[in-house]
Amino acid sequence: MIYVRFEWRDSVRYGRMPSSGGTRVEVLTGDPIRGSAVPDGRAVGVEEVRMLAPLVPGKIIAVGRNYGDHIAETGMGAPVVPRLFFKPPSSVIGPAESIVCPRQSHQVEHEAEVAVVIGRTARNVASEQALDHVFGYTCANDVTARDIQKADGQPSWAKAFDSFCPLGPVIATGLDPTGLDVSCHVNGALTQHANTSLMLTSVADLVAYISAAVTLDPGDVILTGTPAGVGPITPGDEVAVTVAGVGTLRNPVVSGAQ
Repeated sequence: MIYVRFEWRDSVRYGRMPSSGGTRVEVLTGDPIRGSAVPDGRAVGVEEVRMLAPLVPGKIIAVGRNYGDHIAETGMGAPVVPRLFFKPPSSVIGPAESIVCPRQSHQVEHEAEVAVVIGRTARNVASEQALDHVFGYTCANDVTARDIQKADGQPSWAKAFDSFCPLGPVIATGLDPTGLDVSCHVNGALTQHANTSLMLTSVADLVAYISAAVTLDPGDVILTGTPAGVGPITPGDEVAVTVAGVGTLRNPVVSGAQ
């Protein structure tokens, strides 16, 4: 199944659709990630709703330098252990919402990633059981003010601006995270393409490693790292991140007064 979150009749609701897609969304009661949610007997046309980010995350934990080709293009060394940082939930936007280039930065870049959505509390879980705690997967763009990152030498602040974590358009369940294609197009031109089989630390191992230190709760999100090809985005661009089995997350880029 695929799960969505949308605005309809002045309220925010969750829904589900078959993985094959369709034109109607089955309306659910409650939040399917954090508790039981059942159909309320209604279905609504996709054209009648405004799709939102498919969840409101609790924690967002991101992984740096998790693809060898991206490490090579940065000129930095491979990490000995997963290189982790947090992004604030306030950075999340959904499909078709605008990535805002802040005035503080003159070098904003895209980073296409597979995002993992936690569905069951995970604390000290082994890699062999880690995927049992995953609800599903979605597309993510770990937008980065690269000049700010270079200036202060660490990633968190450069990746924390409002609108710097597009997620969506759906959460897909039942996928195998060890072999997902992920790509990025800017204005229709391919800039990134890789497969999760090339990640230095797998999804299962990331969940195990993180949960050894930090309790992962339903609704938490892990961004699993970006492959080579990261590059600039400027006002007027459209960025499209695609993950096999999930779909394509499209966001326009605008200038702002942050």
